[in-house]
Amino acid sequence: MLVNITAKGVVAPGNVREVAERKLRKLERLLKKIDTVEITLSQERQWHVVEMMIEANGLLLRGQDRSGDFRSALESLVDKLERRVKKSRSKLIKRYREAPDAEQAWAELAGESAEVGEPSAGAVVRSKRFPLKPMTPDDAVEEIELLGHDFYVFINSETEQVSVLYRRKAGNYGLIEPES
Repeated sequence: MLVNITAKGVVAPGNVREVAERKLRKLERLLKKIDTVEITLSQERQWHVVEMMIEANGLLLRGQDRSGDFRSALESLVDKLERRVKKSRSKLIKRYREAPDAEQAWAELAGESAEVGEPSAGAVVRSKRFPLKPMTPDDAVEEIELLGHDFYVFINSETEQVSVLYRRKAGNYGLIEPES
């Protein structure tokens, strides 16, 4: 597991790496193989903000938390990500136990996902490329929950067209599909 720590405008405490590696061992039991972990430390007013992006088994898991100090923000963020992984795994296990072809379904879980940048005030400030893989809207819901994003772009395996899944204010999801 490769842990990269970046401090933006703040001095990172000396023990952040040890605390992060110790806490990430809990997640490693759930995700089996964590490739890289990107940790970004910053400060917003009185808050210490920790953002973490984890690549494991072809999945991308992202989260952010803030607290009065970096250590408690890091610990609560890892706990939050652990709960998210457990919830998602239990849903996947339940769904794929009931699937007619469980081996094929588990093989589909190994695909990659990526984050899409956020534009600001009419200017493109970040651009990302990522592979689109065919999946059902239910699979896209799982991906959006794992990433913690507000939207997800994917190829709908039912219609074979590019679709966008987005999180609505009420907490449910919307699906945007092109007309033929």
